[in-house]
Amino acid sequence: MRRGARAGGVPVLLAAAVTAALAAGCTAPPAARQDDGRAPHLERSHGTHGPRPVLAVKVDNAPEARPQKGLDAADVVYVEPVEGGLSRLMAVYATRLPESVGPVRSARESDLELLRQFDRPTLAFSGAQSKLLPLIDRAPLRAETPDRAPDAYVRDDGRPAPHNLYLRPDRLLSSPPGATASATGYRYGEAPAGGRAETSRTVRYPAASFTFTWSASRGRWLIAMDGDPADQGDGGRPAPATVVVQHVRVRESAFRDFLGNNSPYVESVGSGKAEVLRDGRSYDVTWKRGAAEEGTAFTTGDGTPVNFAEGPVWVVFTETP
Repeated sequence: MRRGARAGGVPVLLAAAVTAALAAGCTAPPAARQDDGRAPHLERSHGTHGPRPVLAVKVDNAPEARPQKGLDAADVVYVEPVEGGLSRLMAVYATRLPESVGPVRSARESDLELLRQFDRPTLAFSGAQSKLLPLIDRAPLRAETPDRAPDAYVRDDGRPAPHNLYLRPDRLLSSPPGATASATGYRYGEAPAGGRAETSRTVRYPAASFTFTWSASRGRWLIAMDGDPADQGDGGRPAPATVVVQHVRVRESAFRDFLGNNSPYVESVGSGKAEVLRDGRSYDVTWKRGAAEEGTAFTTGDGTPVNFAEGPVWVVFTETP
């Protein structure tokens, strides 16, 4: 897919690319206007010269899984609630492929809806609840598990299972798919007017927490998980330019884990409130995603589209109060 235009005419980064229809072999629809706050549609090409799909990796975020690898190279990271009040991450790669990503863990039902905004993405995960696997097989994505691509995964014998499975992205993709591969609907450019100074923001799940602290020297938000700095162990540290705290409906899914706990379903299609953190400020906004095939649009109270800061984005899904 191709990138959308950044407000003000300046080229955008990865996630500023516009949304698209996912039907295989579909013809490209005309581009929608971007000045009405809606996620625009994307022209797609399925020929040999068309854009290649993004790589999405399900990453473990239990305390035993840290430090993780490869999060600093992700263009977008989604933070999702899972069983037991814990969290899991989905890291999306388009412009860079790290040497290693992980630990890799299992997929969830709501991942399929979230990934519909991308054009047949590659989803790397360690497995899923048995009744969910047929839904994954029918979804418009390329599923890559250790069973299907054994050469792409390695175990770290120095760490306990199941928190020791890592993906070698170059074994699935020969090179990064490029910035045109994303269809998040995000816009990049100058900060909106207003907002309030915000140097630290914490989001809490029942058994997990995330704190984002603004670093003026780096121009990024530094992350702490459960109170500890998010350190990858190799000197790298994920530090997004924009953080979105997106309030969503979280309901029970049709699936349970092996202990009988229900898997939460994050409804990423719909609308609601959100906070956009950028440049040391917080902006109260409205989000809207009209269909699974579309990206998410963020607007101010008067309907003005909200620009993100250029660079990596972290989206933290949290239940609507």
